[in-house]
Amino acid sequence: MVIGVKKPIDDMEKVGRKRDVYEDACDTDSYDSDSDSASDVEKARCARREPSARFQRRHAPSAYSSSSRETSGSHQHLLHTSPNKRKSSFYFYKIPPRVVRYMNWALLSTMIIIAICLIRASYTSSRQVEMGTVEKSAPKPPPWEAFPFLKRYHGGIRTLISKKANTPEYPHDQQQALKNTTVSKLETKPLPKSIAFDPYTEAGEGFAEKHECFLDTEDTIKIPRVHYYPGVVESFPDAVMGSPDVLGLRNDICFERFGRLGPYGYGYSVKRGGTGAGLHGDREGAEDLWTGPGSSTEIDYSRIEWVKVQSACTTKNAGRFAPVEKAGGNLFLNLHPNEGQASRDNGVKSEPSPAEDDSIIGRSDEPEVPASANESSTKAKKAQENVALLPRTAILIRTWWDFHYTVEDIVYLRSLIAELSLLSGGEFTVHFLVHVRDDNVPIWADEKIYDRILENALPPEFRGMGILWSERQMGLIYGGIQESFFRDLPVHGVYRSTFMPVQYFSHQHPEYDFVWNWEMDVRYTGQWYHFFDQIRKWTKAQPRKGLWERNGRFYIPSVHGSWEDFKQMVRVQTEMGTNSPNNVWSGLKSPSGNSIPGSRTAQAKSDKSIWGPEPPPDVLTNQNNPEPPTTYEKDKYEWGVGEEADLITFNPLFDPDGTTWFFTEDITGYNTTSSLPPRRAAITTTSRLSKRLLTLMHRETVLKRHTMFSEMWPASVSLHHGLKAVYAPHPMYIDRDWPPSYLAAVMNGGRNGASGGARTSVYGGREHNFKGTTWFYDAGFAPNLWRRWLGMKVDNDGGEREEVAGEGRMCLPGVLLHPVKGVELVVEGGKRGGEEEEVKKAVEEGNAS
Repeated sequence: MVIGVKKPIDDMEKVGRKRDVYEDACDTDSYDSDSDSASDVEKARCARREPSARFQRRHAPSAYSSSSRETSGSHQHLLHTSPNKRKSSFYFYKIPPRVVRYMNWALLSTMIIIAICLIRASYTSSRQVEMGTVEKSAPKPPPWEAFPFLKRYHGGIRTLISKKANTPEYPHDQQQALKNTTVSKLETKPLPKSIAFDPYTEAGEGFAEKHECFLDTEDTIKIPRVHYYPGVVESFPDAVMGSPDVLGLRNDICFERFGRLGPYGYGYSVKRGGTGAGLHGDREGAEDLWTGPGSSTEIDYSRIEWVKVQSACTTKNAGRFAPVEKAGGNLFLNLHPNEGQASRDNGVKSEPSPAEDDSIIGRSDEPEVPASANESSTKAKKAQENVALLPRTAILIRTWWDFHYTVEDIVYLRSLIAELSLLSGGEFTVHFLVHVRDDNVPIWADEKIYDRILENALPPEFRGMGILWSERQMGLIYGGIQESFFRDLPVHGVYRSTFMPVQYFSHQHPEYDFVWNWEMDVRYTGQWYHFFDQIRKWTKAQPRKGLWERNGRFYIPSVHGSWEDFKQMVRVQTEMGTNSPNNVWSGLKSPSGNSIPGSRTAQAKSDKSIWGPEPPPDVLTNQNNPEPPTTYEKDKYEWGVGEEADLITFNPLFDPDGTTWFFTEDITGYNTTSSLPPRRAAITTTSRLSKRLLTLMHRETVLKRHTMFSEMWPASVSLHHGLKAVYAPHPMYIDRDWPPSYLAAVMNGGRNGASGGARTSVYGGREHNFKGTTWFYDAGFAPNLWRRWLGMKVDNDGGEREEVAGEGRMCLPGVLLHPVKGVELVVEGGKRGGEEEEVKKAVEEGNAS
C-alpha cells in the first residue's frame, strides 16, 4: 500500500538527511586543486547540479573576511536572485504487508461478530414475541391509578343504618364527588342482636318432604346457622357492575366475620373444638351466635366425618331426587383385568350413590348409614311416583395432592358442605377433584397407590370425599388429540384442558344433572345456598332472545339504568349498530370468513343476532340440538323462559375474535384452513355445567378430537350446539372512584358496545383494568378486602387497634371474591394457622425415621 504526501521543496531537507549530505559532498571546498583523486564523473555531476539555497548561504562571501584568499562580497548584487522554486509533488509511503493483513483480519472478524449478534437478536426477539414475554420500556401508568381510593368499604358495625337511608359513597354524579367521603359524627350505641339467616324453604306442593340433616349419623348435633346484622355500614358503596336486586340477592343486610364463620369453628378455642383463630380484635356481639334464642352450642369439629354425614343426608332425602342411574364403565379397570376383577370381587356396587362413589374409576369407600336413613329412603321411593323431583348437583372443588390447607381454608370448606349439602337436604353433593401432579404415579393401575395418595391428599375430616386424576390419565382417556404445545403447554394439561376430568366425572356419574366447577380460592361473604339458589332461579327465567348479546356485556346500573333498559339497549346496539370508533378495530370478516383485525374495509355496522345453533363445518352432528320454535322476529321473549341453563358463568361470554386475548387461537382438532370456528369465552373456569353440555364436550373430544382452551371450551360448545348459556351479573365492587361512564366505556370497549370482538376489548392487553375489582383471575382488591374483613392488617391499614378504637369490625353484604390465596390466621399461642399440623407432622416423621 502506498500513500501520497504533498510537501514543498524547501522542507525536503527536514525529511531526509541524505540530500543534505549529498549537497555537502558537492561543496567547492571538497573539490580543491589538491583533490586529484576525485573521479571526473562525480565532479561533472556536482557541476551540473544547481547549488541549493542552504549551500549559497553557507558559502556566500563575507564583507569581513578573515583570510586574504577569500574575496570580498562587494562585487555581489545587492538584491540576491532567489533560487528557482519547484512545484509541489506527492510523497508516497507504503504500509507494511503485515499491518495490512492484521487490519483485514480485524475488519473481517468485526463483520462476523456483528452478523452473529444480529441473528441472535432476531431469534430471541421472535421467541419473546411468540411466548408473549417481550420486555418493553416501562409504560405510563394506566389512568385508573390516578383515581382516589374509596374509604367506606372498611366501615364498622357501629355505623349501621338501613339500606334505604344510606347514601352510597359510590357511584355518584360528578357534582356529588366529595359529598359522601366522610361519615357523620360517630355515635356510640349498643349493637343490635344478630339474626340467624335462613334462606331455605319448605318443600312446596307436589314435592317430597325435606328431612333435616345433622353433623353426626346419630342425628344429635344440629347444624348452626349463619348470622347477619340488618342494615349496611354508613355510606357503603353500591356494586358498580352487576346488581343484587336483579338477581334477588339480599343487599339490605351485612355479615361480619363471627356471624359468618363462627358456626364452623372460627372465634373459639381448639379445646372447645374450634380453630383457635379469631380470638382477638373487636369481639362485641360475637357471642350472640351461641346465646340467642334457638342457637346451638359450639361444635367440636375435630370429631366430624363429613363423608358420612353427607352420605346419610343424601340417603335420607333420596325421595326428593330421581333414582341414581347406572354409572359409566370402569375404563381403567377394563384396561387392567386383574385389578378390575379384584375390585369387583371386593363388592363394588354397580349403582353407587353420589356420596358413596368417591373415585373417578368407580371405586368407593362406603360409609355406614344409620337404619333410620335407610327406612326414610325406602318410604321415599314408594312415594316417588307422585311427586316432582329435584335435580342433583355436584360441586367439584379443584385442588391438588400436596395442597397446604390452612385454618381459613378448612373453615371455608366446612361452610360449603354444611350450607349447600346438609342444610339443603342433599340438593348438592361436594367432591374434591384432586390433581396428582406427578404423571409417573400410576393411580389408574394400582389400588394401594390410589388409596395411599388419596388418604394423604385431604385433611382428616374430609377423607373419603376425594377423587384423583392426573394429566397422563386424561391422555389415556382422550387419546389421539393433536398436540400443538400452544405456549409450551400440553393439550391434556390442567391449564389448557381444565374440564377434561370434569367431562369424565360426568360420564362416570350420570346421576348428577349439573356440576359446579369450583376453585379453592373463591370466597363469599354471604350465605352460600342463598347465592347459588338465586343464581339458578334467575338464569332459569332468562329468555333466549338476545341472550348471547346480553351475555357479552357488563351490566353497569349507574349507566345502563334498569335491567329492562339494558336489555333494550343491547337489542338496539345489535340490530342498528353503533358509531363507536372501537368498531374500526373489531374482528371483521373477509368473504372467506377469516378474521381481519384492524381492517378498515366496509362492513355493516349491525351484528347478526344468535338464534339457535351456530355450528362450524366439522362439528359433531345428530346430537338433538335444541332448535328455535319460531323466528327471531316473531318470538316475544318466550323461548327459553323456565329452561335450566346449561352453562352459568360469572364473567361475560365475550367474542375473542379480533381481541388481543392470549388464547384466542388455542383451538385443537378443528378445520381452520378457511376460518376459525365461532367461539365464546368467559374468564375463570368457575361455572355450572349441565349433564347435556358435559356429554357433548365429552363426545366432541372423544369422537372428533376437538378441544379448546379451558375458558373457551364450554361456551363454544354451547354456541355450536344451541345450548342455553347465561352470564349471571353478580354484584362486583371496585376500589377506586372511577367515573361510571368511563368505566362503562372501558369494560364494554369492544364492537358495538360489547366487551369483546375488537382489539380495544378489555380482555387481553387491557386486563389491568380489573386489578381493583372483586372478581377476576388476578383481581387485587378481592384478597385485600377479605383480609381486612377478617381483621388483618393490609398495607399497614386495619387490624385490631383500628377496630377497637374506631367503628368496630367490618360488615359486608354478600360479595363473591376471587382470588383469595394463602390466608394465614393467627391462632392460639400466636401461631399461624397450619403451623401446629406441620409441627406434628415433622415430629411423626422424625419418630418414624
